[in-house]
This record gives sequence, C-alpha cells and structure tokens, in this order.
Amino acid sequence: MKWLALDIGGANLKIADGGDFAASQPFPLWQKSSHLHKALERLLKTAPASDAVAVTMTGELADCYRTKAEGVRHILSEVQRAATDRPICVYRNDGQFVTTTVAIDDPLPVAAANWHALARFVGRFIETGRALLIDIGSTTTDIIPLNDGNPVSAGFTDTERLIAGELVYAGITRTPIATLVANVSYRGQQCSLARECFARTADVYLTLGKLPENEADLDTPDGRPAMKNDARRRLARMICADEENFDHQDAFQMANAISLQQCHLLTAAIEKVVGRQSAQIETAIISGSGEFLARKAVLEVHPAIRLLALSELSGTETSHCGAAHALAVLAREECL
Repeated sequence: MKWLALDIGGANLKIADGGDFAASQPFPLWQKSSHLHKALERLLKTAPASDAVAVTMTGELADCYRTKAEGVRHILSEVQRAATDRPICVYRNDGQFVTTTVAIDDPLPVAAANWHALARFVGRFIETGRALLIDIGSTTTDIIPLNDGNPVSAGFTDTERLIAGELVYAGITRTPIATLVANVSYRGQQCSLARECFARTADVYLTLGKLPENEADLDTPDGRPAMKNDARRRLARMICADEENFDHQDAFQMANAISLQQCHLLTAAIEKVVGRQSAQIETAIISGSGEFLARKAVLEVHPAIRLLALSELSGTETSHCGAAHALAVLAREECL
C-alpha cells in the first residue's frame, strides 16, 4: 500500500511519502481555515499517487478555533474532504494510529502529536543508549530524550512539554523579535526594542545568511519580500529607525545578538531536559529547517557529543518535513 502523510500546522502544510518525496507550503490556517481542504487537495495533487493518507497536526492550536478539540475535529473533516475515498489513519501521542471516527470522538491525544512520530522514526538511527532529538522549525523547537531508540518524554501535551522544556515556542522564521530580547546594542548604546511585530526571526537569519533569500515570499511583517535589504529595514523598525540611520553593519550586529539570545534560550532548555535523564546523553540528532541553530545549541552544551543530522541521513527536504516523512514510514509499517 502506498502512503502519503500530512503534517498540518498553523502556518505550514507538509507532505511526504516516506521515500524521496517531501514538500512544504505556507498556509495561514488562522486566516483561512474554511479553505483548508482546497489547500490540501492542491498539495495532494503535487505528490505521488497513494492508496491511503496518514495525518498528524499542530494546527489545532490556531486561534481561529475556540478549543483544541474543535481544531482537531475541523482539521480532520477537511482532510476527509481532500482525501476523497482514500482511507485515513490519524496519529496520536501514545504512538497509536486510529481511524478518523476514533480521533473525532477522542481528539485531544491527536493534538500536537507530530513530535512523537518524528522521535520514533529517528530512534531507529540510535538503537541503543541515551540520545536527544532537537528539531527546529519555523515556529517551535522540540527537544526529545530517547532511550534505546524510544522517546522518553516527560510531557505529552503542549503545556506539559513547555513545563518540561521539551517544547520551546521559538523557531527560525516566525518568532517575533521582541519576544527574544528586550534591548540591543546600537552604535555604542543600549536601545530598547519596540514591543511590536516589525520583524521576526526570519529577518535575523536572512541577515546572517542562514536562510536563502526568496523574492516570492511575502509572508513577512510588512508584506515585502524575504530579501536581505528588506530584512534590514524590518530590523531597523525594531529600534524605531529606518535605512537612513541603520546600515548593514547595524543589522548584522543586531541579528547576531538576537541569534545568540535564541541559542541561549535553547541551551537552557537542553540542559533542563538532559538534567532529568538518569544516564549520560551520548548522541544528538538534529532536524528541521533550523538544523544550523540546533547544531550550535547542542554543541554549546555537549561539545564532544556524537552528532547526526537528518538532512545528511535522509536529505534536506526530508529534514524540513521530518514529521511528515516519519509518519509516512510508520504508517507503511504499522497500518494495514
């Protein structure tokens, strides 16, 4: 049986077949929830032919839904419309696949279960010993301990995982700058930041050359392209300046400081998770579009750790769509 897996987030839709195909496309669920099935139909048409569809999600947290249960149920109804007559399996945070009927009747174990599928998949690369998975995407970071290839997380819901340090709600494109730092150095003086979403972490990593420029990407705070010059203007707004008094050196200095602070945020969470483990962490696996930041953060905590990158094991696009790829593999192995 040929499977496709969907990972439905609040800002991005991801799809993979568990082989060589993986793709991601932006979709602002909080703005267009009633059009989700159409977006999924288009996405499914770009993928290889399939007999069945597996689903995981984080989009239920989008604030267009009053509750997560409402979000899960709506997302599943939209998947059913898009999948036509194909069977659907839904992944839960206990590692079980269930039908849409079961998931709709008991929606909360379905909410934000994609991290568990990814952890189970990468565990096959470290079958013995203690390990750590660090997956950084556009919006969030997952830090998941593994023992003999199995996830041994302290939390299962988003709230539990935030408390445990296993979920850090910060990523490399969508996080507002003002949530990471309160002030920055500007030409020898400390300057408070505007508490406004003039710029996001994508502008930081565009400036630092960690993300590619994309003139077609207009999903930015000001609606202008994801280009370095535009990123500089957005960063300037964070100190209520503009391009006349904020040059490339100013932008680089600010971006570097913000990136360092984000890295410190992650290292603190990594240390918290590692500190709970009963044995030494021997291996770290990094994945997601923010692999570069995950690498930096984990090596600050454990400079001599054995480090594996999912992009090197399975390909860059697979790493960016890690949960979808993992889910397709698991569905192929476990769903009849």
